[in-house]
Amino acid sequence: MKIGIVGLGLIGGSLAKAYKKNSNHRILGYDKDLSVVEFAQIYGAVDEAMDRNNIGECDALLIAINPKDTVEFLNEHAPLVCPKTLVIDCCGTKRIVCGEGFRLAKEHGFTFIGGHPMAGTHKSGFANSSEDLFTGAPMVLVPHVFDDIQLLDRAKKVLEPIGFGFLHVTTAEKHDNIVSFTSQLAHVVSNAYIKSPTAREHKGVSAGSYKDLTRVAWLDPGMWADLFINNKDNLLRELDFLISSLSKYRDALDAEDFPALRDLLREGKKAKEEVDGQ
Repeated sequence: MKIGIVGLGLIGGSLAKAYKKNSNHRILGYDKDLSVVEFAQIYGAVDEAMDRNNIGECDALLIAINPKDTVEFLNEHAPLVCPKTLVIDCCGTKRIVCGEGFRLAKEHGFTFIGGHPMAGTHKSGFANSSEDLFTGAPMVLVPHVFDDIQLLDRAKKVLEPIGFGFLHVTTAEKHDNIVSFTSQLAHVVSNAYIKSPTAREHKGVSAGSYKDLTRVAWLDPGMWADLFINNKDNLLRELDFLISSLSKYRDALDAEDFPALRDLLREGKKAKEEVDGQ
């Protein structure tokens, strides 16, 4: 099987390395930075560079770039994709990308399914990619229809060498709703938190709490700005709720209202227990 991978950064590079470790598939790689493709070939993660001349040879095409670039790539290359090809995107938001993917697949005769590998690190680039990044991790799939068992089986076979723990099938709307809370809001909070002037004085008086809350502050600004704007409605809702909730804590603290502050903390602890089933 020939697997094409678009974008050889953290996600795409990890996909390529996992395929080379766990399968005999031939890997074709594409990146806007040609030196990255060359390095991936020297490393052994990519067998050959992918371009307009050989993209039609791919049995599967995994697109691991940001949403805006994914839409542009699909529109430019859709006429060159072979009808036999299964195209899977790996974007962190699904509504806009899947809308374009489904439309172009219908127009040009190939098969498209949305995807989101739920793993990563705060670092980026091929140099930080790993053959084991996705081992045991969930992979979200967003098909156009939910009763196409053959398509889901096909996607499962294509993705099997990656080592995902399980496949989670959902809609683009449900996906974008939940990741606005589980991922995007966390990145906003972490990024804003570290801007405190006090942060520069943390050494020697910080431990797990500081590390946990600031880990994802180190991010790719362009990529995350694109993701946030793509999911503006959901993320704004979560931000508004958090701001309202934080105001309650601030008001109780400012008033030195011990019972109110204690109750807020108790509610948060209870919510954590309920959410995690403790």
